Amino acid sequence: MTTFDTIQDDAIASRHGQRAGRRFSLPHFVRRLPVGLALSWLVLAIAFLWAVAPWLFTSYNPLEGVGGEQLRRPDASHLLGTDALGRDLYARIVYGAVHSLTGAFVAVALGLIVGTSIGVIAGSVRRRVDDAIMRLVDVLLSIPPLMLSLSIIILLGFGTVNAAVAVGVTSVARFARLSRSEVVRVRRSDYVEAAFGSGGTFAAVLWRHVLPNSLTSVLAIAALQFGSAVLQISTLGFLGYGAPPPTPEWGLLIAEGRNYISTAWWLTTAPGVIVVLVVLAANRVSQSFGKVAA
Repeated sequence: MTTFDTIQDDAIASRHGQRAGRRFSLPHFVRRLPVGLALSWLVLAIAFLWAVAPWLFTSYNPLEGVGGEQLRRPDASHLLGTDALGRDLYARIVYGAVHSLTGAFVAVALGLIVGTSIGVIAGSVRRRVDDAIMRLVDVLLSIPPLMLSLSIIILLGFGTVNAAVAVGVTSVARFARLSRSEVVRVRRSDYVEAAFGSGGTFAAVLWRHVLPNSLTSVLAIAALQFGSAVLQISTLGFLGYGAPPPTPEWGLLIAEGRNYISTAWWLTTAPGVIVVLVVLAANRVSQSFGKVAA
């Protein structure tokens, strides 16, 4: 083989090596992602997959117990043990994600849509209407969230959907106050005044300029509110105001295991740790959104 052929083969191998390296290398933004933020996204992704396709993660039925398998400690066949009826606890946690996360999404969506609409109206209309709306918001903020949510559940009835609506109502005032302050800030900007001066209508300027530049902080708070909604819905489930048994809702799982905490600690520890991890992950992700908004 000639020297030219050898150099050509080395060049081809080098190009293939470079392509292979580029093919399996992580994207630049992934390499720069902080470890804590990456783990937070991983936790939320796993919880989301649990809610969407729980059958991919466990083969056990979360509602059917097995005779002779009651209160079994965590082992290779039952990763998180079994409960008092012989039901696999890991399967119940996985299948319970759809109830807790769906309720949190409904709560955040309700608070975001209703609260933001109220805040935009208050920040865009005249002073008297603004004062009247914000005084009502102050009244809602003065009521403890748990007390308000319990009052709403008593009126609507028990269940995951009603618990989600109750939690969403408690967050309306927070979204309204934040969105109102952002709309007022953006309306005083020079480009908004220039848009009005160039003949733009109120609705057009509000839709094209005010809303896109005032919702960034609101969306960051929505991510934070998601973690809070998961915690509140789990609290309502623990108190017995959420999904009824034998629904594998996370708060209800903790409540069912508290009677066996001295003999079967895993019944309360495992779902409690899952709730804490999801809430902390949502809070960490919301902090990253807040930095981008700032």
